[in-house]
Amino acid sequence: MTADLGMPVPASPGAVRVERVVTSGVFELDGGSWEVDNNVWLVGDDHEVLVVDAAHDAEAILAAVGDRRVVAIVCTHGHNDHVNAVGDLVAATGATASLHPADRVLWDQSQAEPPGGELADGMPFTVGDVELTVIHTPGHAPGACCLHAPALGVLLSGDTLFKGGPGATGRSYSDFPTIIDSIRTRLLGLPPETVVLTGHGDPTTIGAEAPHLQEWVARGH
Repeated sequence: MTADLGMPVPASPGAVRVERVVTSGVFELDGGSWEVDNNVWLVGDDHEVLVVDAAHDAEAILAAVGDRRVVAIVCTHGHNDHVNAVGDLVAATGATASLHPADRVLWDQSQAEPPGGELADGMPFTVGDVELTVIHTPGHAPGACCLHAPALGVLLSGDTLFKGGPGATGRSYSDFPTIIDSIRTRLLGLPPETVVLTGHGDPTTIGAEAPHLQEWVARGH
């Protein structure tokens, strides 16, 4: 289903806008499984759309896409709950799904086919008249990436930065000092009013999170 972002993301009729589809399923890693709700973000106008994280339910994502052309599917990282609808979405739309190559170790745990494209730091994606830039932010996963769209004032953060702190680093292929370094050096220098659209849960802003960095370091998660 689509949902109100709950944050002031600029939009006008026909302009590039951000939409959220919330899907539910199971996250599996290291022999454990957890029921989760995921945010799937659609960035686009009335004619084309970029899908960020194809999670759980391809039919729900396709319903939100409608008759728009999918220009690309960006996978912020390779955990199964962020990529388990990729195959069906690629088959239905013909779009290319891209993942940072450092996350193939996670992708290959749940996906039989390789991703069609590779993300790289600084790589641009264009939808409508808006450019989004890939920011490599390892820590939650080695190939974790965010997408920054300055024209919209948004950062699509995947599982790197949440309302209240960094993404989890207690499982395989994650590292707490690395995610703290990624957030400190790659994200907290963005304009404080930047809306952070997260992989799970509610949006936040860079300005709301930046003052708490040392608290996160002190608590260790």
